[in-house]
Amino acid sequence: MNAAVTPDTAPPHARAFLDAAGWGDSAIEPLAGDASFRRYFRIVRGDESAMLMDAPPPNEDPRPFLNAAHYLLQHGFRAPQVLAEDAAQGLVLLEDFGHRRMRDHLDDVPDDETPVYRDAVSVLAKLHAAPAGPFRPYDLNEYLREAKLFTEWFCVAHGLSVDDAGYEAAWREVMEPVLAAQGSGVTVLRDYHAENIMLLSPDDAGFESYGQGLLDFQDALNGHPAYDLVSLLQDARRDVDPSLEAEMLRHYLQHVADEEAFLADYARLGAQRNAKIVGIFVRLSRRDGKHRYLDLIPRVWALMERDLAHPALEPLARWIDANIPSDLRAKGGATPA
Repeated sequence: MNAAVTPDTAPPHARAFLDAAGWGDSAIEPLAGDASFRRYFRIVRGDESAMLMDAPPPNEDPRPFLNAAHYLLQHGFRAPQVLAEDAAQGLVLLEDFGHRRMRDHLDDVPDDETPVYRDAVSVLAKLHAAPAGPFRPYDLNEYLREAKLFTEWFCVAHGLSVDDAGYEAAWREVMEPVLAAQGSGVTVLRDYHAENIMLLSPDDAGFESYGQGLLDFQDALNGHPAYDLVSLLQDARRDVDPSLEAEMLRHYLQHVADEEAFLADYARLGAQRNAKIVGIFVRLSRRDGKHRYLDLIPRVWALMERDLAHPALEPLARWIDANIPSDLRAKGGATPA
């Protein structure tokens, strides 16, 4: 009988998969999980290592990840090479980018913050100059579905009776210029931040990648170029000083024709993403028992309040003023488990 599968053990069929991929005599080491059902393991054989993704159906499907990885590699970006795959069983063997996450490196070497963020912004500028990927559009329905996570989870958790129709109407008005500006869109990775970027040594960088390995891009869509900038510079998990955010925006704006319109869209997408994240973090606590994400809400809330101060967010700011109690806002949206 197989031992019970826990978060720290690979699924029983993983060993046969590794055998077929030529890694049968390797050790399997668990890695910290994320907010999804996916799990990751480091596969070690002597001095060699690889990464095993376990994306178990029906909750997960590795094919969107594989499609995005092939697109990124084809266009010269440093996604991990796919060494073996069995999408039906949800298993993918990937190149190992090592241990140096952007977030961890900056915790250890804070003086590197400006050049590392500049490189990350430069990768986005290059991505936005490439042909858009084979992904569905980031359309109004998707923006609205995500924004409604705020009322569906955060507002419900706090027992608030809010104007749902007015919330949707405010978002429709706010997002209209974003949709007009994005047109057919650029590739948007949607979770581009310091915990999903690996810093590679010059010898390992390859391509024209600025030495940064990309992870967690399975939700890629074609959308507005400001979205991934928001993800990077308004990070839910790491404080980014407003002065650094402004400097990195200036670095990106050299590629933009209408800076004022772009910055307005940046604020709009910041509010949309941060409202979504607040809802997701409450959902992770209430539905999935992952209460640690609640501690991140005050940071995200502060970012959302900054975005709401932009004149482009006036319809949504009015709704927030009318529907979210001032004392809850003063506490940064703090939500009990």
